Amino acid sequence: MLKVKKQITPFVLGLSLSLTLFSWSQDAVHNFGNLQFHATASVGFHIDLIDDGVFNNNKGLAGFYSSNRLTVSGSSNPVFNDLEIVVDNGLQLNTWVGVTNNTNFVIGNVLTQKGTSNNYLNFMDAAFYNGTGNTTHINGYSGATNKEIITFPVGNGNRLRYLTLTSSAINSLAKCAYYFENPNNSVSLGMQFNTESKEFDDLQISELEFWRLEGNLPSVVTLTWDINSNADELANTPEELVVVGWSKAENQWEQLGNSSISGNIQVGSITSNTFIPDDYEILTIGGTDDLLEPFSVLELDNYFLTPNDDGVNDYLIIDGIENAPNNILNIYNRYGVLVYSKLNYANEFKGISNRNSVVSRDSGLASGIYFYTLTVQDTRQKFQGYMYISE
Repeated sequence: MLKVKKQITPFVLGLSLSLTLFSWSQDAVHNFGNLQFHATASVGFHIDLIDDGVFNNNKGLAGFYSSNRLTVSGSSNPVFNDLEIVVDNGLQLNTWVGVTNNTNFVIGNVLTQKGTSNNYLNFMDAAFYNGTGNTTHINGYSGATNKEIITFPVGNGNRLRYLTLTSSAINSLAKCAYYFENPNNSVSLGMQFNTESKEFDDLQISELEFWRLEGNLPSVVTLTWDINSNADELANTPEELVVVGWSKAENQWEQLGNSSISGNIQVGSITSNTFIPDDYEILTIGGTDDLLEPFSVLELDNYFLTPNDDGVNDYLIIDGIENAPNNILNIYNRYGVLVYSKLNYANEFKGISNRNSVVSRDSGLASGIYFYTLTVQDTRQKFQGYMYISE
């Protein structure tokens, strides 16, 4: 192994190593000191990375490229600006790794241990991602720092199983993983969550899959089901499906509601009522037999927004919203893509998206027609309508 201790000027590959003890061999790049990539850097790792120093003030692009599995490990946590993953057999994280801008999934999954949430890929602040799919996702834990809403790109093997978390405020840190396992006997967690121990006798619990979510703020989650979820074994119709969670306090399954449902019994999505994720060990999809009254759907006014700060039509003002604080507002563009989501909406929307997966966060939405739904959980009512945004 060759070891070097020297100053490398910033213009060399856009790197800056200030009196850093840095080593490399055929097996790994090992950082012992203070390593930094500058804004013009474009650096590729073709072997493992061991970070035992400071490596968290990076700009530019860092990529991992190999036909073999690569590993990131060490006593410290590297934080990249842009991250690209082209690793045929997966990028294994044995420590947590942060991203502050874009993660580009090209080939291979990100892998972490599923028995612990200590290691994860952390989307920090305004970070977002591209290219996720059934063979390009996080097979293990995903994290989110300083985010109010995040769709975790988690899954198992060749199956992507998103979970969207919408919280009442900005999470300092939330984490999520997906398990294609029977909750009655989870091999990864070494725990049993008896599907016969439940709040109601008629409550049905999936025995095929579950998610683990960490977060301490009042939140709602959106789960999806597909043909492999066998939702038709839990309910006859999508309206009878509910989100369920294993209560840490009660040691039983509890229904967490269905404030919004879309799709059919083979493929669809479901949003819970408000709860605190840390109160529940795991979450999955369940079914009821008329335990919950269906939501009544009502047409609300159509709105015209001109968010130009002239004091007229700058915000989406819904009359009487202060009398229904337990609500969820979702806004979709004309392609059906969610561009804004807010738990406990209080007339804050002024044409700016809060969804990084759609557009740059905090950027103004393009002029055009948008569809919105307002779900009021206490009265089990859903209001819907259209709005036109003009610059």
